[in-house]
Amino acid sequence: MIQARFFEVLQNAEEGGRLSFDDLLFLLSSTRKEELEALFAAADRVRQRFVGDEIHLRGIVEFSNMCIQNCWYCGLRRDNRQLFRYQMGLTEIVEAAKMVKSRGLKTLVLQSGEDPWFTRERISGLIREIKGSTGLTITLSVGERPDGDYEEWKNAGADRYLLKQETASPTLFHHLRPGRKLEDRLNSLRVLKKLGYEVGSGNMVGLPGQNVEDLARDVQLFLEYDYDMIGIGPFIPHPQTPLAGSPPGDLTRTLKVMAITRIVTRNTNLPATTAAGVLDPNGRRRALQAGANVIMPDMTPWTYRQHYQIYPGKVDERLGEGKITELISSLGRRVSPGAGYRLSSTDS
Repeated sequence: MIQARFFEVLQNAEEGGRLSFDDLLFLLSSTRKEELEALFAAADRVRQRFVGDEIHLRGIVEFSNMCIQNCWYCGLRRDNRQLFRYQMGLTEIVEAAKMVKSRGLKTLVLQSGEDPWFTRERISGLIREIKGSTGLTITLSVGERPDGDYEEWKNAGADRYLLKQETASPTLFHHLRPGRKLEDRLNSLRVLKKLGYEVGSGNMVGLPGQNVEDLARDVQLFLEYDYDMIGIGPFIPHPQTPLAGSPPGDLTRTLKVMAITRIVTRNTNLPATTAAGVLDPNGRRRALQAGANVIMPDMTPWTYRQHYQIYPGKVDERLGEGKITELISSLGRRVSPGAGYRLSSTDS
């Protein structure tokens, strides 16, 4: 049975009304099956109305698992001595980009740990060479860097930048990312937006110490910063981190955050994350039915893929291209022929 208030808040949100913090808490706190079904259905309707039935595919190449940061939740953390470390050569990265192009994808995501070997100049050179040889839309996901790096890479031809806020709680952010501050990360996101990037961010759901108020603040930050893409995934503990013994995030709660984000942001691009597929074989399907419209196939060469272990189980989530197409077709949706830029309100 759906509570009257739940119906009223959800209907107001779907019609474009602004939700208060208490409204967000109320939706996030619901555990009734009928209410969850109504929330996911509303998110799917908003998705269809504002971004349509196309699924954007973005090929990701994880070119280095070296990292100078020591985040408590990440298997790439600096103090993880059990991880086999690698850096792809510049020529290898360009060849991987050409492979992404040959598979018919229009967007390349270059992702790594925060690896200082890949300097401003080296990444600029990569961007120019990949742009010149493939014409791909290029997304960078290489962590926090000096503002001058962002500017140089935009001038070199980078189109998008992914930088997750992870959590809206300054205390939790500082605890899980020793020596780092949430405000510095948000400042980087503001700079990226000002420089003209399409900006992606997002959060993890189920972090140790996180509460429902933190999740409501995450959604408020998504709205405030008007991100073009928002990745919302469950926390999955890695056995070689300080959070090894923590429970994983709950997929249903993760999908609730994603569905609410779809409803309130309208036309933002939302990926069905790999982490959702790790927790549940049907995780990506469930995400696509609750507001998601992006899938990011892993195009990292197999030699390296098994060693990019942000969380365990990632390499086993082998939703290959054929399976991706099959999944998309089974939902009555289709692969986008374009690069998947965020639609403007006038396009919706």
